[in-house]
Amino acid sequence: MTDPDYSGLPDELSVLVTRHWQRFQEVGHVLPDALLKDLPRVWAGSDYVAEQFIRDADLGDWLAGCALKARLEPGRLGEEISQAVMACDDEDALKATLRRLRHRHMVRLIWRDLTGLADYHATVADLSLLADTLIATALEKLYQWACERNGTPRDEQGRPVKLVVLAMGKLGARELNLSSDIDLIFAYEDEGEIEGERRNLTHHQFFLRLGQQLIKALDQATGDGFVFRVDMRLRPWGKSGALAVGFDAMESYYENQGREWERYALIKMRPVAGDLDAGARLIERLNPFVYRRYIDYGAFESLREMKGLIEREVNRKGMQADVKLGAGGIREVEFIVQAFQLIRGGQLPSLRDPNLMKVLPMLVEEGMLPEDVVAELADAYVFLRDVEHRLQAVNDRQTQRLPDDELGWQRLTFAMDFSARAPFERALRRHREQVRYHFSQVIADPQQEAEVSEGDQELLDLWRGDVDRDAAVAHLEAIGVQQAGEVLDQLENLRHSRSVENMQRIGRDRLDKLMPLLLEALGYQGHGAVTAARLISFVESVLRRSAYIALLVENPGALTQLVKLSGASPWIAERLARHPVLLDELLDVSTLYSPPARSQLDDELRQQLLRVAEDDLEQQMEVLRNFKQAHLLRVAASEVTEVLPLMKVSDYLTWLAESILNQVVMLAWEPMVERHGRPLRDDGQPCSPDFVVVGYGKLGGIELGHNSDLDLVFLHDAASGGSTDGDKPVSNEQFYARLGQRIVHILSTRTMSGQLYEVDTRLRPSGSAGLLVSSMEAFRKYQLQDAWTWEHQALVRARVVAGCNRARQRFEAIRDEVLCRERDQEALRVDVLAMRDKMVDHLASNQPGCFHLKQDPGGIVDIEFMVQYGVLRWASRHGELTRFTDNVRLLETLAALELMPAQDAGLLREAYLAYRSAAHRASLRKEKSIVGDGEFRELRDGVRTIWQHWFDLSK
Repeated sequence: MTDPDYSGLPDELSVLVTRHWQRFQEVGHVLPDALLKDLPRVWAGSDYVAEQFIRDADLGDWLAGCALKARLEPGRLGEEISQAVMACDDEDALKATLRRLRHRHMVRLIWRDLTGLADYHATVADLSLLADTLIATALEKLYQWACERNGTPRDEQGRPVKLVVLAMGKLGARELNLSSDIDLIFAYEDEGEIEGERRNLTHHQFFLRLGQQLIKALDQATGDGFVFRVDMRLRPWGKSGALAVGFDAMESYYENQGREWERYALIKMRPVAGDLDAGARLIERLNPFVYRRYIDYGAFESLREMKGLIEREVNRKGMQADVKLGAGGIREVEFIVQAFQLIRGGQLPSLRDPNLMKVLPMLVEEGMLPEDVVAELADAYVFLRDVEHRLQAVNDRQTQRLPDDELGWQRLTFAMDFSARAPFERALRRHREQVRYHFSQVIADPQQEAEVSEGDQELLDLWRGDVDRDAAVAHLEAIGVQQAGEVLDQLENLRHSRSVENMQRIGRDRLDKLMPLLLEALGYQGHGAVTAARLISFVESVLRRSAYIALLVENPGALTQLVKLSGASPWIAERLARHPVLLDELLDVSTLYSPPARSQLDDELRQQLLRVAEDDLEQQMEVLRNFKQAHLLRVAASEVTEVLPLMKVSDYLTWLAESILNQVVMLAWEPMVERHGRPLRDDGQPCSPDFVVVGYGKLGGIELGHNSDLDLVFLHDAASGGSTDGDKPVSNEQFYARLGQRIVHILSTRTMSGQLYEVDTRLRPSGSAGLLVSSMEAFRKYQLQDAWTWEHQALVRARVVAGCNRARQRFEAIRDEVLCRERDQEALRVDVLAMRDKMVDHLASNQPGCFHLKQDPGGIVDIEFMVQYGVLRWASRHGELTRFTDNVRLLETLAALELMPAQDAGLLREAYLAYRSAAHRASLRKEKSIVGDGEFRELRDGVRTIWQHWFDLSK
């Protein structure tokens, strides 16, 4: 047998491998030639591999017969292990078989790793697959034996109940180390009893014993070693808890007693053996504990506390050389990723993947970390995990500690493909420094960098009531707080409220951190009692959800915006208190005050809905509502800070409604088609969807306000008397009626996040007495034969806001036909004036000294009626009057056609915009659209003068 070539090894490693080779020869083993070239490199890196070759005479032939260049194939691996395990007659044989299989495959994995045939990703994936397969096969055999001895546990329907083995940590994430403990939890879905000859055995007793047997099969050190060291301490109640836990008990534990660190642990939970389907159901049940519905910035504080405990332990035990727990180590990369998973995982299910390397790129996609930062973290993580593997490969020992002797350093340097220790240490130091820097940027306490000043301590004492009143008022005034005495009274009322006094410790600690910061921001911006009252109302609304308090402590910029916007608008303050999830919008000023374009709105909403299961309507409705609330806040913030003018505000609010409506139509359409098939058109082709939502009023006129409802009419263009083409066909009319009902349901149902829009469908043909969804032909016939003049006025402002282009074109043709009809001018004038008189009688303010911006003579409705009258009077001769639906452009068109004097059109435009702007501001102040009689006097008089002339009332 030819000796290996040691010339490529450093001298000390050559001596080491030579000793291994001599022992190998002494026991009389033979090495296949195919392994001779790489053996020096592998044995230089792993005494464990060399020892296995010496112990197992057949190992060389087995390894040479493996496809060393290929990854493990699940089916082939499962078949190999299953055949070996199922041939076992007793537990001793099972233990021996499992250990032999484990040793052989570990040698193969280390061989591939040290020779460069496998990179980090392949190594951890194959290790995890090996562990999964060994655990699952061992459990299957032990379960079979247990059922033969004791009977089979069954649920109420008589189906077998199996143990679920849940992997945590590295195995759960499919990132298992070369020599790692495996963290497991045992669970089962159904309680019950197994009837026996002597006495009944409960499911709990059955699975407790089964779990003990599985641990013994995997963990017990025999003459053949062990399979995996098993750690069960992550189970509910830890060491004192039952070894196997029912699903109900487990869910109850996490719901009522779960600790913060357990949330981090459960991120990586994955069913690996037993009833995998039941395991998936359990994870769904536990997700609400792990991933909060809201944005959970309390995760940062908890991570800092956990990291602090680890660092103190590291320093106490002198573990700075630990590449996992030391500064800039593996754990810090994991903490960064887990922080974002816990903060955002409730809203972004894609972040719930246990595998760190799969989640890292998503942090870039979701805009949470810059691409270069993620690239540095990924490179550092892989480098550190490779170092970890090289350290563990030496003796199959769980260690992350750098060597403390020269031979160890030589071995590690060579295994990491570095020519010398110095360049390797430089690379290691660079990666750890980058990790440490990014960790400090993400996890660092924003209050930690600046020492607590005397003023900060005084504000904390003031909030806690430890400062006498005169001194407290003086201090508030000194930092710029207005009406300091009133503000102090508000603080005392909050502090003594039952809600604050009953807070849990962690929540109260967070509140004590927030209040001095809030008072400082209040004074810096020069606000007083009114703003303070709004802020305190907000604080009261989040006392039981202190993660929102943590968000403000962690993000001083968000706190600044909260104070600023609450001072500017009670409407914004109330919306934030009602939907504190909107605090997320305050984190990025660049997006808060820069509303997106229409196409960006569509893309953003589509992306958010893609994260939700297609059949989860409840969650889809939540996404829609949260999306709307977030953008309402953005546009309100832009308006109160005068970043956006009125016309842009209305455009944005209208685009927002249109984006939502288009998605709602598809969410309603697709399940209907799946259930009943598609309706058919007159030409026999399936509809796609041949349906439109027509917006009337402010929506149609592109003039939506912050609290506007939606005036909608639904129309379809399917064949009359036809039916759908699915397995459960219904008539076209019935299909579209249900579609309309479904759309209204999605829009108007109140959920935990509120209502999307108040919907008014009374402008449809025949009003409330008519069909919810009309055919195009029925709509045309109604408009031409039965509609009242006021309905044609409403049609002036009608346009398609959602649906397909084909049906849109049909509606626009009908609208043009109706509006362009020749009309009796006197009858039109009488009808319009009569309707306006009726509205004044019923809707005007009738309050002396007041002016209703919309309903009173000289207000918004007067201008709208003049425009509508002009369109209906002259559209038959000037078709361009049907092009626009908004009043401003219609006024410009009337002037351009010389149907209205340009001076009159200009005054009406000025008045219209001034009234609407005042109404918007009143809405944001939560006031009615009523002003003093003296306001807008000149514009009102001008509008009434034009009204008199327009309708020939001056005669």
